[in-house]
Amino acid sequence: MTLVGIHQWIHTRPRRTKRALLLAADIIGLTMIIWLAYCFRFERLFIPNREQIFLILAGPAIAIPVFVYMGLYRAVLRYLRERAIWTIVQAVTISTLIWVSMVFLTLSYGAEGVPRTIVVLYWIGGIVAVTGSRFGIKWLLRRGLPRPKEKTRVLIFGAGDAAAQLAEALRAAGDCQVLGFLSDDPSLQGMDILGIRIYPTARIGELITNMGIHEVIIATTSSSTRKRREVVASLGQFPVKIRVLPPIADLAAGKYLVSYIRDIDIDDLLGRSPVPADPALLRAPVEGRVILITGAAGSIGSAVCRTVAQANPAKLILLDFNELGLYQIERELRRYGAFPLVAVLGSITDARLLRRVLDEHKVETVYHCAAYKHVSLVEENQLEGVRNNVMGTLTVVKEACASTVENFVLISSDKAVRPKSVMGATKRWAELIVRHYGMQAARKNGKRRVFSCVRFGNVIGSSGSVVPLFKEQIAAGGPVTLTHEGMTRYFMSVREAAELIVQAGALSTSCDILLLDMGEPVKIRDLAEDMIMLAGLTVRDADNPDGDIEIVTIGMRPAEKLCEELFYDPSGVTATRHPKILRAKPQDGTAGGVPAMLKQLSDAIESGDEAEVRRVLFEQLKENDSERANQALPQHAVETTTQLRHSA
Repeated sequence: MTLVGIHQWIHTRPRRTKRALLLAADIIGLTMIIWLAYCFRFERLFIPNREQIFLILAGPAIAIPVFVYMGLYRAVLRYLRERAIWTIVQAVTISTLIWVSMVFLTLSYGAEGVPRTIVVLYWIGGIVAVTGSRFGIKWLLRRGLPRPKEKTRVLIFGAGDAAAQLAEALRAAGDCQVLGFLSDDPSLQGMDILGIRIYPTARIGELITNMGIHEVIIATTSSSTRKRREVVASLGQFPVKIRVLPPIADLAAGKYLVSYIRDIDIDDLLGRSPVPADPALLRAPVEGRVILITGAAGSIGSAVCRTVAQANPAKLILLDFNELGLYQIERELRRYGAFPLVAVLGSITDARLLRRVLDEHKVETVYHCAAYKHVSLVEENQLEGVRNNVMGTLTVVKEACASTVENFVLISSDKAVRPKSVMGATKRWAELIVRHYGMQAARKNGKRRVFSCVRFGNVIGSSGSVVPLFKEQIAAGGPVTLTHEGMTRYFMSVREAAELIVQAGALSTSCDILLLDMGEPVKIRDLAEDMIMLAGLTVRDADNPDGDIEIVTIGMRPAEKLCEELFYDPSGVTATRHPKILRAKPQDGTAGGVPAMLKQLSDAIESGDEAEVRRVLFEQLKENDSERANQALPQHAVETTTQLRHSA
């Protein structure tokens, strides 16, 4: 019978039969060892008498119960580890000592003795036989299987507990071979973890070349984003895959197993480190409350929906005019809990629909995410952009004021600060609307009603972000288009943005504008290069004419800003209890003229004259924000903001 045939025969036997075969092998093997020990000792073919037959059979009779107790018949031999040898040594030693004790007892009754040599030979032979039988069967079963594919050669960046646990998990899985750890700590370099050497990070290129590394796994969350970028950049010239272990907080929370690793994403290379959410701030504005989210099918709205759904709301109402998107997010949220979920198909400009939804469901909190966000698209469709973003926000805010809504949170944008584009101007108008009606609501109902705004920059992967465009251009083989080499933007992940939005709602007071600290701005050129590298490609330029993807500068669009800002007056920004949420300086009296402004804008929209709409849109903002619009940022204000970030 071939090895494959033996493997198949053994594999098809029931577990009880396999144990019986192993048990029979041990009984026969131990019996033969004692008899052969007699033959060796007396140097002849030994024929035992009745007493000696009893002693020979007593050996396996004593050993088998000990083996059962020690678990030697519970192991699956195909996956038997080397550490099992120590258990076998212990089991054979204990059974031999019991057998020797029985021999001495039989001597007291006059039975013929057993030479000491036989005891030693039985102990040694028992260990060899029991170990050999098990690992021999393991080898036989392995040889009978198809030849395994070559293991993936891995380096682990990091040398802490997470890295050690990951190495152990990969070794157990069997499809990866960890050849080394990388660390910047001189005290660890040259030492071993689990028998695997720790190397300096500076040798990463040499190790990849000499060891034939296929993959580098980043298993440390304590390293700075800058250091991570440096490591990833140094790997760009090598044909290796880069993956990352999730944050240790997520592992501790049970979201992932330690063996779970994912491909490194652009989120991991942003110029900032995400801050874990405060569970109390996430629950406070949501738990047990009726929540309405406008724009629920959008990239930001859907992320806010997921965050809210995990905080146990009393009811969650989703409003969007995108039928397919609304259907998909509703299906996804069904698995988050047993709370009532209502999907409303409609527009934020429909006052009658909003009034019915707010009154029927007794909505307590509104997250207003609905807006057109594409700068260039809104620039080409100014009438609809203003109608949706400004008049739609006005409709939602007025109906919220007239109903039972206690908390209203507008999702704003950094483009609302000194806007140049129509989209940015509409977001600034929306902020003024929320502030004006929030002041009215606060005067009527005191602190019970809070209308506030949350302002932040670009979100990685959102529909208005440049990232999806770059991904599409890279997939098409390039070129990747930039509008300016020096352009910078603020970025954060969509999940963190959603969590900060909900937490900001818990920290706001009436008429607040809360700012999400986005860290340092990222050069769009660097972002494009990182994305090309993460795709396993290289940038084609003068230094590397054989590269894969070219980066082309096409010039700035008329309404585009070179750098975005989060603050009108950075010197007036104050901290909150959350290190990544800041509060803008209160703006006394600047929203009083909002109704008159809105009347002029509404008349311009009704006329259908885009030029007139644009004129009113920007002139009214200029008058309202005149003190800020013509004022450059003072240096001391920038320094104050930087100090505030570091202190937070």
